[in-house]
Parts: sequence; structure tokens; C-alpha cells
Amino acid sequence: MPVSASPASILIMLPNQRGCRHPFSIPEYSAGKAKGACVVSGNALRRFHLPRLARASYVDRATFSAEASKEIVPEIITANGIDAASLRTEVTPGGYLLKTNASLQTVGDLYDAEADRLPGSLGYVFRQYRVLTSRLNDTKGKTGFFVMRVPQGSLNATVAQKFFETADATKKGLGGRYAVLGDEQIFLNATNFEGKPFSGLDDASFQDGLSRAAVSFGNPKPKVSSFGNATVHFIGLQRRRTRPNLIRQLD
Repeated sequence: MPVSASPASILIMLPNQRGCRHPFSIPEYSAGKAKGACVVSGNALRRFHLPRLARASYVDRATFSAEASKEIVPEIITANGIDAASLRTEVTPGGYLLKTNASLQTVGDLYDAEADRLPGSLGYVFRQYRVLTSRLNDTKGKTGFFVMRVPQGSLNATVAQKFFETADATKKGLGGRYAVLGDEQIFLNATNFEGKPFSGLDDASFQDGLSRAAVSFGNPKPKVSSFGNATVHFIGLQRRRTRPNLIRQLD
């Protein structure tokens, strides 16, 4: 990513993609991944008691995610030389492959180097294969984004999952992933290294499918509130036996 002269607003999504059925705005973290993070030797991770996590309810996972957001995420941000108070992290529903789970979404203004390093650090600690970062409304972006908004206070995990399923039933390819911030459900038509959308849909078809799903959806009534181009990066992670400096700083 080219170096910016000034920090840009970045969305980090930290979802679970490794079988725990979970998904930072840099996007994805889910409570299901945090269990694996317990093997990291940072003392902060050992304070959490995680029996029978695989059968935990959404509420249980959201509660744990809130603990991780409070106890662990600020330490990771600080270890990267960033003021933790300058970033906002929310525990919200997040979707991946038609599954919804409690996720951490982090938003803030970061320089490009920070926007690459911080998600990688979060992904390492929370045992992710990759972390998605996005810069919405970027005129140089090549990824389409679409924001669905519902009436204030009405977007929860149940509503988000139901619309996720409705969208995919309306047009196959829309059940890949989503993130939630406030009353907005955000869909990215992310592409592979060849520039081909994972959804198999071009941006026009992607938006058309979401619009038609909104028309057929019941209450709370969603609508496409904004759309445009985003710069999206997948921060890939390789698990190693050696402990990086970040982990030593967290001990």
C-alpha cells in the first residue's frame, strides 16, 4: 500500500474463517478464534475461562468478545505504538459464509504502514488466517461496497443474519461476508488477486441483488443508504513456532 502523507480512516474487520463459524473497520475477529489465542503465552489471554465454547450462544460469544475488546485489544494497539484511545472498537454481528457471530470491528485514522501492521498483530493473537482491512469511499478503490441501513436501534444479530440469508436467496453470491457498525450492515464485493469478485457478481449485479432483497424483506425495513468504491486489503498470516516481538511485549 503506498505511503500516505496523512492518516486515512480505516475499517478493520476481524472474522473467524477457520471452522469456529465467526468473522476489525481495518475486516474480521470472532469469539470462536479467541479460544485458539489462549495458547499464546501472553498472560492477558489466560485470564479467560472458555469451557464448551463450540456450543456457546451468540450472547455468550458477544460477552467474551467484549472482554477481549476491553482487556486485550488495547494492549495490542499500544504495542504497535498507537494510542488506543484514537481507535474505536465495537462488538457487533459479523457474517461469513452465511454464518453470523460476535465480531470486533475497529475504526480509526491510520497511516498505511499502521493499517498493515496492526491488523496483522490482531490476527496473530486471535489466530486468524487473514484479516480484512478497508478504506471506504476511496476514489482510487477498486472494490465495491454497499451499506444497508435500518431504523435506529433495530439492527441486531437476528436481523443481520435474516437479511444475510435473504440476500443470498435473492441472488447467489451475496452470502459471503458482512460487517455491522451501528445501524448499518456493510457488504464488500471483495476480489481475488486476479481482480475477480469472490461473489461471482459484478458491482451492478451485487447492488441489484441487495436492493431486491431489501424490497422483499420485512421489518425492520432496510435500504441501500450508500455505496461506492473501497480499497480493501487481506492481511495474510502464517503461523510460526517463534514468538514475535509483539507477543513478548504482551507478556
